[in-house]
Amino acid sequence: MQKRMKLSLTIITALAIVAGSSLFTFAQTPPRYDLLLKGGHVIDPSNQIDEVRDVAVFQGKIAAVEKNIPADQAGKVVDVSNLYVTPGLIDIHYHIGHGGAPLDWFTPEARVHGLPLGIQADMALESGVTTIVDAGTAGAETFLQEKEEVIDRSRVRVLAFLNIVGNGMGGGLEQSLDEMDPKACAATIMRYRDIIVGVKTAHYWTALPWDPEHTPWAAVDRAIECATLANVPVMYDFWPRPDRTYEDLILKKMRPGDIHTHVFAQQFPIILPDGKLNPALTEARARGVIFDVGHGAGSFWFRAAVPAVKQGFIPDSMSTDMHEANYRIVSMTNVMSKFLAMGVPLNDIIKRSTVNPAAEIHRPELGTLSVGKDADIAVLELMKGHFGYIDCGVARMDGNVQLTARMTIRAGRISYDPSGLSMVEWEKARPQYFNVLNKGEAMPAARADDFPRD
Repeated sequence: MQKRMKLSLTIITALAIVAGSSLFTFAQTPPRYDLLLKGGHVIDPSNQIDEVRDVAVFQGKIAAVEKNIPADQAGKVVDVSNLYVTPGLIDIHYHIGHGGAPLDWFTPEARVHGLPLGIQADMALESGVTTIVDAGTAGAETFLQEKEEVIDRSRVRVLAFLNIVGNGMGGGLEQSLDEMDPKACAATIMRYRDIIVGVKTAHYWTALPWDPEHTPWAAVDRAIECATLANVPVMYDFWPRPDRTYEDLILKKMRPGDIHTHVFAQQFPIILPDGKLNPALTEARARGVIFDVGHGAGSFWFRAAVPAVKQGFIPDSMSTDMHEANYRIVSMTNVMSKFLAMGVPLNDIIKRSTVNPAAEIHRPELGTLSVGKDADIAVLELMKGHFGYIDCGVARMDGNVQLTARMTIRAGRISYDPSGLSMVEWEKARPQYFNVLNKGEAMPAARADDFPRD
């Protein structure tokens, strides 16, 4: 009897140890999600979502977009109540790198002395942008430098349109037809098809008299030839002339899926003398022509944009044309805010900043919060008040709304969070945060958390 009691106690003790071990193991089970954005208003046009939901991230991918995901399922929880959560924004008109500008552009012996057009790619993250598309800064001769110098080293995703001019922009060779080789252009696109999304033509022969070499449509025709060989769209930066009209460009030359950028630039007859929208735009859109903002330092006038929007014509995609001359005054959220101030609904603006540009560059995996896709996310705030907006003709438009980026997440990493949405109040930080660096010691990780950030 005594032996049986001892055996029973041994078994009970063993079970208790196993149970305790199981409880300990359960307590140490990793959280289901790495990051949870809780309580935000999700706008994801690709999935027809426009309501309050939580967004969960695991291993750099979207893991769930649902209502009331328990906070204890995530390692990092960020309260985004009263904010908007959208797919990472896509800016399809941006400029990076040197393009054709020589590295010694500032020296007397340089071929040209123009400042390189491109700016820091990762500046885009400050506006909720997680994908930028360089708009033809480099051509076939200069693309590898752009790739190695910028594309391969950026936190933001960088894609590109390839300039039909082999030297690219800013090298003083944009008017040379010898530089416009459709076969070399197409071969470069096909070699780097994972990065290059189309062809760009720009700045061709805007005022000088025509000559046997410089015929009206030479640059456009060669860009189309390259695009046909490589099966990609063309983006057009265009200056109309009497024998090279705007209507001929958008109704005859441009193909379905081609992109007309700078649509509200001063040179285009968007609004007719009677105040009506030029019917050629409606006809071109019916043909499949895509219209892009491409704001820039000289390509956006309220006198064209406001009447057009009032008559129902809204560009298919928002974009900045960010470059060295305008990065202080233009941003993606600034461009979006201008259209919000004109009365375009927020969910429509988000559509034209996410899923639409993704479709235009044939990258449907972008601009979405679909489960399994890269966790590229923008957290935006819509503010009410009195705001002033400017155009490229130094005119102002007043508005009562403004959109600003509060946080940007790129592939699951917090890449921009200037107000500390994702951070703990410093007085409540873990002990490690209060580490003091002693003389001669290596820099300690005196951080309030270990979540991956850029």
